[in-house]
Amino acid sequence: MGREIELKLDLSEEAAGRFARWDALPDREDVARLRAIYFDTPDGQLADKGLSLRIRQSGRRRIQTVKGEGSAGGGLFARQEWERPVRSLTPVLDSKTPIAQALGEAAAQIEPLFETDVERMRWVLKEGEAQVEVALDRGAVRAGEREAPLCEVELELISGPPAALFAIARRIDGAMPVRPGVLSKSERGYLLRESMKNAVKTEPIALDPSMPIGDAFVRIASACLRHYRRNEALLLHHYEERALHQARVAIRRLRSALTLFRPFLLESDVARFQQELRWLAGMLGEARDLDVLNGRLADAAARETLADAREQSHARVIEWINSARVRALLLDLAEWLALGAGCGGADTPIADFAGARLQRLHKRVVNHGRKMKTLSPEARHKVRKDAKKLRYGAEFFVGLYRDKKHERARRTYVGALKGLQDELGDLNDLATAPVLFARYDLAADTPLGLRSAKYLLKKAEKAHDRLAEAHPFWR
Repeated sequence: MGREIELKLDLSEEAAGRFARWDALPDREDVARLRAIYFDTPDGQLADKGLSLRIRQSGRRRIQTVKGEGSAGGGLFARQEWERPVRSLTPVLDSKTPIAQALGEAAAQIEPLFETDVERMRWVLKEGEAQVEVALDRGAVRAGEREAPLCEVELELISGPPAALFAIARRIDGAMPVRPGVLSKSERGYLLRESMKNAVKTEPIALDPSMPIGDAFVRIASACLRHYRRNEALLLHHYEERALHQARVAIRRLRSALTLFRPFLLESDVARFQQELRWLAGMLGEARDLDVLNGRLADAAARETLADAREQSHARVIEWINSARVRALLLDLAEWLALGAGCGGADTPIADFAGARLQRLHKRVVNHGRKMKTLSPEARHKVRKDAKKLRYGAEFFVGLYRDKKHERARRTYVGALKGLQDELGDLNDLATAPVLFARYDLAADTPLGLRSAKYLLKKAEKAHDRLAEAHPFWR
C-alpha cells in the first residue's frame, strides 16, 4: 500500500495544446494511450465507502488500482492506494486489497460501470528540492452511451514538500489558464451515469465529534471550494443562472467558515481571503440581482427591457471568472488548505466548539430580530445575513448531530430557519426593487409579484417566532 499526493488542474483543450508545447517542460516526454475500466456494484457500494477500483491498460500491461478515501483540498488529493499487475480485465479481489472486507458478499456483484480513454504525455520536473511527475491527460470518460471530454494536468509528488506542486501550478497558470481540479476520474464517471445537472448544490460534510478543530475547518472550507469550482465549471461551459446562484452560495459559505473559525486562523489570512472573496461575490452580484428580478417580473414588456442588461451582466460573469485574479485566488486557497490553513491551537475537538458557535449565532438572530415590524430595512437585512451564517454553520456541523436524539430537533430547527430566510429574502427584494427599477429604466409601479410590505412583515415576524421557539438541536 502506498500514499499518492497529487494536484489536479483543469484546463481547456486549447490550453492543453499550448501546455504540450510549453518550453518549461523537458524535451523528453513519454506518450502512452491509457484505457481504464472502473468497477463497482450496480448501486455504487464501493463509492459509498470511499473506494474506487480500476484496471488500467497500456499496451499489454494491465495494472489494478484501488484508491481509498483521503483528503481532497481544492485540487490536492492525498489518498491511500493499492496497486498490482493483473493478467486480464477481471478484478482480483483477495486479501491484498480492502475490497472484499469492505463489501463482504456484495463483492460478487462488482461489474464494469464506466471507462476512461486518454492519451497521456508525461514528464518529470525538479522544483527546488522536490521531484514531480507531470502528466497531461486528454481523452474522454464513457458510461454506456454517454461520453464527456477529459482534459487535465496531474502533478504527482515523487519526493519533496507538497508546496512544490503549487509552485509549478502557478508557473503553468502564468503561461496558460488552469484551475484546481476537484473531481477525480472516478467521480467524473459516476457523475456521467447520473442525470445532467445545471447546478450543483452543497454536499454533506463528514465530521467526527473528536476531530480537531483545525482538521474540521480544512474539511469544511475544502468542501466550499469544491462547491464553487463545480459550479464555476458549469458557468465556463455556458451561463446558467442556477449555477451562478450556487457559486455565490459557495462563496458566502466559505466566508462564513472563515468568520466562524476566525479565532483559530491567522488574522492576515482571514483578511486577505475575505477581501478577495468579497470582491468576487460583488462581481457576480449584479447578474444574480438581475436574474432574481427577472424571475419576479410578471410583465413581459418589463422582462424585455431587462434583456440587454442581463445578457451583458452574464457576459461579464464569464469574463471575471476567466480572469487571472480569480484563478490566482483559487490556487492560493487550494494551497492554503492543502498545507493546513495555519490553524494554530486548533487541537480541541470540533464538538466542543461547534455548539458554542451555533448558540452564539442563534442568540444574535433571535435577539436582533425581535419586533420585526419596527426594524429598519437595514436592520432586517443584517438579521437576514446573520440567519444565513447560522444556517451555513448548522449545515457545516450537522454531521455531528445525526443521532436519533438530535434528528427531530434538527429538522424542526432547520425548517424554521429556512422559513425565516425565505420571508426576509422577499422583504429584501421588495426593499431593493425601487433602486433596481431606476437603474434599469423600469416604471416605479412595475408589478413585482410580491405581497405588500405589511403582509410580508407579518409573515417574517411569525417565522422569527417559530425559530425562537425551536429547540436548538446542538444542545
